[in-house]
Amino acid sequence: LLSFLALREFVTLTPTRRGDHRSLLFTFFFLMPLQYVLIGIQWYGLFSVMVPGYGFLCFPTVNALQGDPKQFLERTAKLQWATMVCVYCLSHAPALLMLQIPGYEGENAKLLLFMVLVVQLSDVLQYVWGKTTGRRAVAPNISPNKTVEGLIGGVASATIIGTLLWWATPFHPFVAWLMALGISLAGFAGGLTMSAIKRDRGVKDYGTLIEGHGGILDRIDSICFAAPLFFHVVRFFYSTV
Repeated sequence: LLSFLALREFVTLTPTRRGDHRSLLFTFFFLMPLQYVLIGIQWYGLFSVMVPGYGFLCFPTVNALQGDPKQFLERTAKLQWATMVCVYCLSHAPALLMLQIPGYEGENAKLLLFMVLVVQLSDVLQYVWGKTTGRRAVAPNISPNKTVEGLIGGVASATIIGTLLWWATPFHPFVAWLMALGISLAGFAGGLTMSAIKRDRGVKDYGTLIEGHGGILDRIDSICFAAPLFFHVVRFFYSTV
């Protein structure tokens, strides 16, 4: 549902042409559901390459069959980027539930909670630190409210909180610290990158679904970047799948 709503916001923000309609139908009603079905049946091999591999090949083919060459590369690239962020990257969050970690069976929901909690708290704390101590903007033309002081203070605070939550994970405290630091920085990268797209389109928010807070994508942009990093690091070092 979050992927559907986020992708809808992204596509609405980047106008499409009639020649894109079949690609959009393919994405919303076939590729997206299939991605989550693959997670549900724990087919990691296909889940990990479905969107960046087969989807990458299908998008331009479906578009080309519509016979509309105007801005073909730009239109196709926009759809591929939107699907990668809103479907592929975000799907790595629930994919944490399919990892098989020795000695941690049945506890994977805690991993998902750990990741979401640390990343979202990092966002909030960066805002708080930025408002109270912020002086120098990280990228003033992209996101004037994101400051160096806010970044350091927010990431450091969220990392400490993540470290204190080591008991809910399969990690030792030092590893929990590294994990929390990594996903906090990835979350910052996600927020900054998605802000750049909003500035390019000349809008403040991706949507108005959440009054006073923008759209779904405004709330989960950091998770979209943090989830793949966290999933693959945990899978490589801890999972037997």
